[in-house]
Amino acid sequence: MDWTEIFEMALNPIDLRSDTVTRPSEGMRRAMAQAEVGDDVYGDDPTTIELEARLAGLAAKEAGLFMPSGTQSNLVALMTHCQRGDEYIVGQDAHTYRYEAGGAATLGSIQPQPIENAPDGTIPLEKIRAAIKPDDIHFARTRLVTLENTIAGKVLAKSYLDEVGELAKATGLALHLDGARVFNAAVALGVPLGAVCTRFDSVSICLSKGLGAPIGSVLCGSHAFIAEARRWRKMAGGGMRQVGVLAAAGLYALEHNIERLAVDHDHAQQLATGLAAIEALKVRPAQTNMLFVEIPGADLLELGLHLREAGVLATLQPVTRLVTHLDIDRAGIDRALAAFKSFYRRSRSTSL
Repeated sequence: MDWTEIFEMALNPIDLRSDTVTRPSEGMRRAMAQAEVGDDVYGDDPTTIELEARLAGLAAKEAGLFMPSGTQSNLVALMTHCQRGDEYIVGQDAHTYRYEAGGAATLGSIQPQPIENAPDGTIPLEKIRAAIKPDDIHFARTRLVTLENTIAGKVLAKSYLDEVGELAKATGLALHLDGARVFNAAVALGVPLGAVCTRFDSVSICLSKGLGAPIGSVLCGSHAFIAEARRWRKMAGGGMRQVGVLAAAGLYALEHNIERLAVDHDHAQQLATGLAAIEALKVRPAQTNMLFVEIPGADLLELGLHLREAGVLATLQPVTRLVTHLDIDRAGIDRALAAFKSFYRRSRSTSL
């Protein structure tokens, strides 16, 4: 390998850590620079208004509310649905329970009722039903069920969403969707976004993952729900001013980057197939743009150094998540596979 190749790999790494690492394209940057803006706290930012309305329409909801992050969007949703001392039912593996710093409990005084997720990412209906508390002063009041789609790259089936929707309706519970990658779910299912979101009272949709925007999530729901959520957003520090510069990136993403998510899914399948051919690795099938690889613990340190030298970035763990996105093309997938394969070829020859 000559210095030109080394320099190229350093400048253009294959970053498989997450789909949050994407950088705005030139077209997206132009849209941001040209955005018409106003003061969003006053409701005067036309680009933000357009983004909120367009995404709410795609999600089959009445209104939307732009926020800087999915974590804030989920927190605001939970605080809008629930009062202090209420409870929400959530999967043990869900982002809203496991990876959002306990915000609902700490800031909202909302008690989580976690339930172990099934291998396919669902929360079994019978476990949801059993977790609903009776109307008794000894218990927190169960108000809400939250789901995540996709969850660890797995797509929740439309039939399951319908069943949970019927259960929530029958028991008087609200239903929230953490839709950080819900466009990936819709593309994988081959259905419009609204078909995935229709059963939910609220949906948080992230723009800064596979869609490639640098920042932002939109919370969608009814007009009344969003009006209340706007107050909680202000309290949570999410009131922004000339945010149309960021909303323009979201609009560009909706116009250019939805259908191409299928390419990321294909790349994940190609990566999974290639890694599965390495005897030392055990690869879990990819449904969307994520795959999980079981790596022998003894290999982690040296493999990490080898990948970095080859210009491949990954957060290596005994079960490693690899994520494809719009900044990785087919040549990048081939480069990543070559790096893994060269390490295990070298390791095998060393052990002989």
